[in-house]
Amino acid sequence: MENIVGENTQSKFDLELEKIGITLNERQKQQFDKYYEMLVEWNKVMNLTGITEYDEVNLKHFTDSLTIARTQEMQKVQSVIDIGTGAGFPGIPLKIAFPHLKVVLLDSLNKRIKFLDAVIEELGLENISTIHGRAEDFAKKKEYREQFDLCVSRAVANLSTLSEYCLPFVAVNGSFVSYKSGDSEEEIQQAKHAISLLGGKVRNVDKFQLPGTDMGRALVEIKKTKQTPGKYPRKAGLPAKEPLK
Repeated sequence: MENIVGENTQSKFDLELEKIGITLNERQKQQFDKYYEMLVEWNKVMNLTGITEYDEVNLKHFTDSLTIARTQEMQKVQSVIDIGTGAGFPGIPLKIAFPHLKVVLLDSLNKRIKFLDAVIEELGLENISTIHGRAEDFAKKKEYREQFDLCVSRAVANLSTLSEYCLPFVAVNGSFVSYKSGDSEEEIQQAKHAISLLGGKVRNVDKFQLPGTDMGRALVEIKKTKQTPGKYPRKAGLPAKEPLK
């Protein structure tokens, strides 16, 4: 397939990434373009995204995924787990932009895992793997529990619930970053007790407008200050049904 973008379109993506301190080489740009093509192609037969226009995917999926570089020194991060990754956001953009990362993508839907495996192979990405299942189950396994410098999630769920899914994967002194909408202040306040129970503390909330869009964004960084008690996460389904108060 010929390059689907003109110079101007490409440079718009470059420009937004430069604002957050990211410069892509030619191979990385090609990987993002191939990822876009595969996303749109597979989206015809399965529900991966409601956004399919090239510029919008670049901004609302790729750039959005990479905004974490505003608050995290990604070169110092070694291992990342993306919980409820869906079509691979933010995990795959992070892997493309920061190839040194060791990345694990977790999702509960097997057909999405098949898509992610196809993307990983097509893009030639290494040191990245997928797991099919629920966070509540994998967080109990010793090869995953408290093994990651950074946990990320763009999943749409209450922050108390997300923290119970995610904090058990984070090593002490690591961080969990939740990608939230701009008006999440009340939700963050309500989640603070749950976060504390799980061994975390809200360290920073970075609020901004996603470049070139009307989307308000808040990156909520939760620092892991002590080990998560063994009883968390509770059994599958409970964190969503009865969020910790």
